[in-house]
Amino acid sequence: MPPMSESVSLEVANLRRDYSTRGLRRENLSPEPFTQFRLWFQEAQKAELLEPNAMACATADKSGRVTARTVLLKAFDERGFVFFTNTASTKARQIAENPQAALLFTWLPLERQVSITGPVEQISTAETLAYFASRPFGNRLGAWVSIQSSIIPSRKILEMKFEEMKAKFANGEVPLPDFWKGYRVSPQSIEFWQGAMNRLHDRFVYTRQPGDTWSIDRLAP
Repeated sequence: MPPMSESVSLEVANLRRDYSTRGLRRENLSPEPFTQFRLWFQEAQKAELLEPNAMACATADKSGRVTARTVLLKAFDERGFVFFTNTASTKARQIAENPQAALLFTWLPLERQVSITGPVEQISTAETLAYFASRPFGNRLGAWVSIQSSIIPSRKILEMKFEEMKAKFANGEVPLPDFWKGYRVSPQSIEFWQGAMNRLHDRFVYTRQPGDTWSIDRLAP
């Protein structure tokens, strides 16, 4: 591969935007992080951001090799943040080896980020089934079609498998695959990041304490 030209390198290096639309102060924060997250999430929805529930999900295997991808948040409450995946996927296999994850919501039009870290566990089959049943018909078929993260020779294989599943479940009743599960990240820390001028961003981290109480600290940008 030829070396990157200096002009291209400088174009990337000079990309910057000064954040200035709002700030974040300690007195404006909720005493507990889930209320604060709900407030920011609702504001992201009101701003009509594309996929406000999209979050980067980073996991690592037992050797420490880290991978990240974007997944969709499908539920959250005081217990944690829930997403769904095929148990054959890279993230599910890594979680089985090392049940920790980091999540990151990036709401750039609002100059905000929320980062979450904590242990991961599978949710109950009843919770998974309730969500699976609410999915569109095609999405439920898709769960049966793809052995996630496996190597396939062509897209045609997926399309053929989809038509096979479509015929098999033509009555519209698609059972929950036993290899499709929900996972909950139970946060030990939740950081709220608000952009500010001169790169002096406002960062506050909630850290879980004994008795499920939360401390709140300001972090240097």
